[in-house]
Amino acid sequence: MSDEREHWYEEDAGPIVRLYAVTRGRGRTQRDELDLTTLLVDAGAGTRLRRTEPEYAAIVELCRTPMAVAEVSAHLGLPLNLAKVLIADLIDEGRLVARAPQHRTVGSADLDVLRAVLAGIRRVDS
Repeated sequence: MSDEREHWYEEDAGPIVRLYAVTRGRGRTQRDELDLTTLLVDAGAGTRLRRTEPEYAAIVELCRTPMAVAEVSAHLGLPLNLAKVLIADLIDEGRLVARAPQHRTVGSADLDVLRAVLAGIRRVDS
């Protein structure tokens, strides 16, 4: 029976417990600007990363090109809140820069494309 319990812990709970250890128990960040679409980019390319945990290195590697918070979370298989905590640590250090995505206003051409897509979906459904 103890072998089953140890096996469950190592594979299922281990990575999440380890992440909470890396974040020192933090499950949320105070950075309200970090939403799903916030773009992140490595501001310290060519410099050595101060943090030694592999999750931080993986985030910096992904952000060599601009990447959204949601994409970082998905690529690393991390829960979104924990990814945000790690990302916030890197922003606080000055290693990552966060930028709000540029939102465009919807023009008439965009509406025509959306109407055409909707019409195509309706044809498929019927």
